[in-house]
Amino acid sequence: MNKPALDPAAKYSRVMLKISGEALMGDQGFGLHPPTVERVAREVKAVHDLGVEICMVIGGGNIFRGLQGSAQGMERTTADYMGMLATVMNALAMQAALESLGVFTRVISAIPMDQVCEPYIRRRAVRHLEKKRVCIFAAGTGNPYFTTDTAAALRASEMACQAIFMGKNVDGIYDKDPKTNPDAKRYGDISYDDVLQKNLKVMDASAIALARDNRMPLVVFALNEPGGFRGIMAGQGTYTLVHD
Repeated sequence: MNKPALDPAAKYSRVMLKISGEALMGDQGFGLHPPTVERVAREVKAVHDLGVEICMVIGGGNIFRGLQGSAQGMERTTADYMGMLATVMNALAMQAALESLGVFTRVISAIPMDQVCEPYIRRRAVRHLEKKRVCIFAAGTGNPYFTTDTAAALRASEMACQAIFMGKNVDGIYDKDPKTNPDAKRYGDISYDDVLQKNLKVMDASAIALARDNRMPLVVFALNEPGGFRGIMAGQGTYTLVHD
């Protein structure tokens, strides 16, 4: 596969894309919306076609969220495991969408379930990336009390990714909710420490701390903009860079 003559594509030759489960449910309010899954898959394919090696972590909030189950009286560990299983369902849906577009994909689960996906073995996952397969890491870290944000930061570090891309429904990090505050200010770039001190809730604190300690840049952008992911890889578009 030919590498494009684009500086950002060369700078980020291997990246982690983190998206929420809610990003896959469209306007339904619950579950998976196949046209939305296909649209996100096309965004991933557009960057994959640049020669970029892509890891993905997808949340499970469109199906089940462990914290909500716990808040409703369910035992927290059980609720978190249910949330992990929801991420596997989303990962399989994304795999199907990507492979329908001709992108070879592997779903790699932190909880062994050999009939539907591979168990997580770091060296094998690295080899998949070297062969230009998209690796979707499912079931979080395999442990309760850790979010998929933390899983994304962990896997990005283990896979030696050069940046984490957070696909959101807004084009960066704001000092307040831009949907309800027209005067909200968008940060062009910001430090990890400021994100934590200002409690901006881009990722959970554990994930931010892990990314900071491993000096992993974080790019927050709008995934709902057609061509947005590829545009940022080509140095275009609007986003917020979180750095050391």
